[in-house]
Amino acid sequence: MFFFLLNLALSNLGCICTTVPKAMHNSLWDTRTISYAGCAAQVFFFFFFMSAEYFILTIMCYDRYVSICKPLHYGTLLGSRACAHMAAAAWASGFLNALMHTANTFSLPLCQGNALRDFFCEIPQILKLSCSKSYLRELGIIAVSACLLFGCFVFIVFSYVQIFRAVLRIPSEQGRHKAFSTCLPHLAVVFLFLSTATFAHLKPPSISSPSLDLALSVLYSVVPPALNPLIYSLRNQELKAAVWTLITRQFRKH
Repeated sequence: MFFFLLNLALSNLGCICTTVPKAMHNSLWDTRTISYAGCAAQVFFFFFFMSAEYFILTIMCYDRYVSICKPLHYGTLLGSRACAHMAAAAWASGFLNALMHTANTFSLPLCQGNALRDFFCEIPQILKLSCSKSYLRELGIIAVSACLLFGCFVFIVFSYVQIFRAVLRIPSEQGRHKAFSTCLPHLAVVFLFLSTATFAHLKPPSISSPSLDLALSVLYSVVPPALNPLIYSLRNQELKAAVWTLITRQFRKH
């Protein structure tokens, strides 16, 4: 689990470093410009790290499933070599997904200006600048990616149904609590990741506005990677005790 957490942390760090430093630079220097090559690089790396994060979360779900539903086979199914292969597959899949989307998006001619309504280069905003009907190719690629992501989502749901069935059969309350405590941080991270990304991209056009689009972009691109370490670190008893002490101290002051 800690090996997969390391990979998740690297993907979160990559997401933050892809968008936030450039946005901070533009804010500090009062500019909104980015080079064409820089925009393409930003799209590629953002897609790469976000895709890898989703695949890693799917693998972590499988890790929880094996550890709870098939504990006697854990060493066989999830040995060091198997973990390394699964992590490599997640990064490779993210790389291919990002390369496919970036190459197709930046092969389209941009003839409706060069101003994006976002704080980083995002494919939906770039497609709005294209006047070519070749955007249908991007829709096809999005459909392929959506099928892959939906397959991962179905796997996560199916795994957690089996996990909760197994946990509820544990006779001791302490055992059930321990099993749930290992799953809830991962489930919270998955929900945060999927809910923010889904709402940002599938919101009704009737409620779309530049300020709302900007807020939603920040919500799904910055908030989940920033909160993931906090969610997982709350399993640490010492950290939870320190947070609780800090909260109670603030209440006493007021």
